[in-house]
Amino acid sequence: MNQLSPSLRDRVLAQLRVTPADPSVELLDRLLTAYTSTVPWESASRIAKKARTPNAADRPRFPDEFWHDALTAGTGGTCYESNYAFISLLTNLGYDAYLTVNDMNETIGCHTAIVVRIGAERWLVDAGFPLYAAIRLEEGMESQRESPFSLYTVRPEPEQRYSIWRAPHPAPYMFTLIDKAIPEADYRAVTERDYGELGLFLDRVVINKIIDGQSWRFNSKESLHSLQRFEDGVRYDHPFEEPTAQKLSAHFGVAEEVLQKALDALNLNGSQQS
Repeated sequence: MNQLSPSLRDRVLAQLRVTPADPSVELLDRLLTAYTSTVPWESASRIAKKARTPNAADRPRFPDEFWHDALTAGTGGTCYESNYAFISLLTNLGYDAYLTVNDMNETIGCHTAIVVRIGAERWLVDAGFPLYAAIRLEEGMESQRESPFSLYTVRPEPEQRYSIWRAPHPAPYMFTLIDKAIPEADYRAVTERDYGELGLFLDRVVINKIIDGQSWRFNSKESLHSLQRFEDGVRYDHPFEEPTAQKLSAHFGVAEEVLQKALDALNLNGSQQS
């Protein structure tokens, strides 16, 4: 599995403000909490990378590039790159983990996640939805875990599958985990394909991040001049008048030039009211 150099790992942990320790569920939760309030789930960086990179094979932002960009430009990524980067950190810290490619209802192979083995236990970890806590996987048994934002439920299904649910939320079903390890070469190939014509989230700028303990989102498909805040499963809209890239940079901490490049690539005018 792709691992970070010791120097990059130390810079990432310093940015997350997490002290390394022996692998444990408690450390997993600390890493997820720090990650989701530091590194956004966002599509702008991949839209900007695609726009400036003619060769499709050079477009994926694999772990070293992902973490460098997170440290210097405040960017993150969508599930393929986020979970690849996160598992590179976990394995560097001594975790036994593997990547999975999963389904959402009838959409096949559209979401990734990580399974971590700690002793005889298996834990679902997902920096790419994200999940705000690790959730234990029980053979043939439903399990639950509470996070600061959701109560998660894992329901076992046939053929090594588990459906993942959250509450309270207007769309409680999240995805269906297929608990089968994906070889790293195959995972990298899937990530590269996600920059092609059928790639996800290449047609909109979306950003999600925990800010001051609250969940915030921007979605250019819905409005170029409104932020969304979520509390107890309820959405609150916050309109703004500033130029879009400038406002998003100030709010989410993503470099303004990355955001503007993504908006320009989609022919979105971020300076006028939508």
